Amino acid sequence: MEIQVHGKKIQVSDEISELATSKLQSAVRFWDGKVGITDVELSEEPNPRQSADKYRVEITAPIAGHIVRVHATSHDQHVAVDSAVDKFERRLRRLKERVIDRSRQSNKRLNQSPEPADDTGELPPSASIVRSKQFTMKPMSPEEAALQLEMLGHSFFFFFNAETDGHAVLYRRRDGQLGLIESK
Repeated sequence: MEIQVHGKKIQVSDEISELATSKLQSAVRFWDGKVGITDVELSEEPNPRQSADKYRVEITAPIAGHIVRVHATSHDQHVAVDSAVDKFERRLRRLKERVIDRSRQSNKRLNQSPEPADDTGELPPSASIVRSKQFTMKPMSPEEAALQLEMLGHSFFFFFNAETDGHAVLYRRRDGQLGLIESK
């Protein structure tokens, strides 16, 4: 497993780099070589008013066809690394359980009765696009998309539905359930 530890506008000490590397190697012990290049990014908040969350550690890794991303903040670099690795390990354990459960239970639908998405309102006239992102989509089932949604920690996930050969959006509803929006 290859681990890249780097700082974003901050110099990372050898001690922190070795700490992150050793903890991550023990965290991925259940995956037996299915882990790609793991990226650990450490950044520092320059605002002195944010002293409680001064250091931020973000860990991103492709594991068994899924991307797992976690972050943690703290007043100390060591505590931030420990917290991020703990979250990463919990996320990996949950991913492993879901992969095993998914292989045992096939043909399970996400929502039995699809409900229409409710319109929350219009964008303000001053809204503008501040970021654009492009990525390649591999065909996947809604169950795989739900797993990816949880592993990334996002509130929605845009994917190419292999079952309907169309684009779809999977989103987390206010009641905690998942909703699926598909194109015709």
